[in-house]
Amino acid sequence: MPHTAATTPGTPILRAEGVCKAFESGRQHTQVLDHLSLAIDPGELTLISGPSGCGKSTLLAVLSGLQKVDSGRVYALGSELGQLDLRALENFRLQHTGFVFQGFNLFPALTALEQVELPLTHMGLSRQEARERARHSLEEVGLSHRVKLRPSELSGGEKQRVAIARALAKEPELLFADEPTSALDAANGQTIIDILHTIARTHGTTVLCVSHDPRLVAHADRVLAMEDGRILSDRRPGAGAPKESSP
Repeated sequence: MPHTAATTPGTPILRAEGVCKAFESGRQHTQVLDHLSLAIDPGELTLISGPSGCGKSTLLAVLSGLQKVDSGRVYALGSELGQLDLRALENFRLQHTGFVFQGFNLFPALTALEQVELPLTHMGLSRQEARERARHSLEEVGLSHRVKLRPSELSGGEKQRVAIARALAKEPELLFADEPTSALDAANGQTIIDILHTIARTHGTTVLCVSHDPRLVAHADRVLAMEDGRILSDRRPGAGAPKESSP
């Protein structure tokens, strides 16, 4: 069932305005995001690419509310994240966002089905509804035959598909993926890319993906290239020349 974002048509589902973020380590000051502005349209798969250390993962963290900005504003689904207290922010992430990480973040003792059910019970779903939704999501990523297996019994590609099913089962408006294919071989990486693309298309979910994987470009609606904490270019594959960002 397609999921509709809580925004009016033509309104960005995610927006960053003049965002700055720096990290201090002793006397070392590293400016990771430098007055970055960005608007993400609903229902698209957006790829953020760039060299290591350019700020890609930090951008994902501030757009999802996992990290606070030093200055600037971040809006998601019409709310300014910086204005939400800790409890409201946690509830926002639980109800509206899904996350997929490079390291899978699965619990060793839980089966694939239990991994997917867990956040659904925290959302207040009944045990029966959580189980039905979990089974459906695992079926959608091609793992209906592996629901009783624990992470140690799954391949890397299967673990990542469990992680995607866990995010998908929440029916989030926003799905954040941080290097989802980097720990996988070519075949499994391609499977993950296809699944993310299908989620954006069939569910209307806004997928924001940080990746070095060049194969993602062909599946993305939009490709943002980052360097030194800023958006260097913004292009839509097959839609003509890239739009260069002003310094």
